Amino acid sequence: MSEPILVAKAANQSICLLPKMGNRHGLIAGATGTGKTVTLQTIAEAFSARGVSVFMADVKGDLAGMSQPGGTNPKIADRAKELGLSDFKGEASPVVFWDILGENGHPVRATVSEMGPLLLSRLLDLNDTQAGVLNMVFKIADESGLLLLDLKDLRAMLQYVADNADQFKVQYGNVSAASVGTIQRNLLQLETQGADKFFGEPALNLDDLIQAQNGKGVVNILAAEKLMQQSPDVYATFLLWLLSELFERLPEIGDPEKPKLVFFFDEAHLLFADIEPSVQQKVEQMVRLIRSKGVGVYFVSQSPLDIPDVVLGQLGNRVQHALRAFTPRDQKVVQAAAQTFRQNPKLKVDKVLTELAVGEALVSMLDENGTPAIVQRAKIVPPRSQLGAISAEQRQKIIASSVLAGHYEKAVDRESAYEKLQARTGQKMEGAAAPAAQPGASVPEPAKEGFFKDIIGQIGSIFQPTIGPRGGVHDSVATSMTKSAMRAASSQVGRQIARGLLGGILGGSRRR
Repeated sequence: MSEPILVAKAANQSICLLPKMGNRHGLIAGATGTGKTVTLQTIAEAFSARGVSVFMADVKGDLAGMSQPGGTNPKIADRAKELGLSDFKGEASPVVFWDILGENGHPVRATVSEMGPLLLSRLLDLNDTQAGVLNMVFKIADESGLLLLDLKDLRAMLQYVADNADQFKVQYGNVSAASVGTIQRNLLQLETQGADKFFGEPALNLDDLIQAQNGKGVVNILAAEKLMQQSPDVYATFLLWLLSELFERLPEIGDPEKPKLVFFFDEAHLLFADIEPSVQQKVEQMVRLIRSKGVGVYFVSQSPLDIPDVVLGQLGNRVQHALRAFTPRDQKVVQAAAQTFRQNPKLKVDKVLTELAVGEALVSMLDENGTPAIVQRAKIVPPRSQLGAISAEQRQKIIASSVLAGHYEKAVDRESAYEKLQARTGQKMEGAAAPAAQPGASVPEPAKEGFFKDIIGQIGSIFQPTIGPRGGVHDSVATSMTKSAMRAASSQVGRQIARGLLGGILGGSRRR
């Protein structure tokens, strides 16, 4: 059994998170500047030390320090001494950096088909009519065997459906030119926010998130500081997509001794802001069921009221930092937050919530039977890794030395909807303009020989594996494309494009 994670110390006891209960999810809440990020870092590195992989988003740029040993900060040393941590010393965690924008980490990509029409409709802020047209476009692409991999594929498919609206009218219904135009404009706006870098191949392989180095779980850090400034909607939708992919693809393992992966959702209020009831319902379902796949989900937000009640009820491990009560609305939030704990007769929880110092929190963890413990006022254990950001040189060194270096950096643009539709248009134009072929005409032998040599050489090159900077052998372009195609294809010999789980369980099964 894995050693319990020491989270905090109260006046007369240690408060620990049991790894066996790590997949029962959790909440880290509190006002800005009260210590949420430090708490997140403490819990994340403790999971990593026990061989559990971690995924988190760095929305302020200060979690990268987990890659460096800490312990030199005088305040951290004083807190460790105050809590009686005699074995306290600086330790780094193995870190892999990711970045949707591809600037401060390995690029993260998904195909348009994997994202699915439901999440894309949310991302594009479409109304019901426009969302219906988008669903229709995905359906036609499925039945036509046209892969939607990147945004230019989706643009081409929208144009194709609009140009042939009369052809599809009987089977699928009206296609509104105004709706298609709105979707195209919203796609253009999305591209200006950097989302075009997210859609494409090679798509993220979830196995690359669940790794270990020297017995420690890898901490996957999504560099999201710039992304949050440019497009918080892309950030929130990406996290929802990733959660749905984990839910769908990981096998059932019941209740393990420790989680396989712990997922931290920072700025959790963005996930549920203006969320459609149907999407929220499925998110709630995933949070309930994903623990049986060995995944723990931890929401980080300013207030527990940012989380829907059904989801909040699933979060058994809780750390609540101070809340402010400057306005009548703030006071209601404090009262509501106080009621979410198992009450301690020795504490007036609503009063303590406004008095907590930085680094203090009200803490309640699940016991070995899964029962929430009585809430305690406690001081959070400091992290052993560095607090704060790292230099650009340190980050680039970590990225270059990663076992994944070079694998995701080069985008692959294989034949998909855009290329096939362009080819159809070209064939129609050639058929209308080209003169009839002369009987007996043939291609000169030297030209044919040179052509085939060139083709064979190109085919051979894509099957060659690549070698990373540390000598690691990575999949060839062909292998990466094949794996991506297998993930994207359905059981009907690729005739139906796979969907992300959120799209699948709302609009039909993903594996149809």
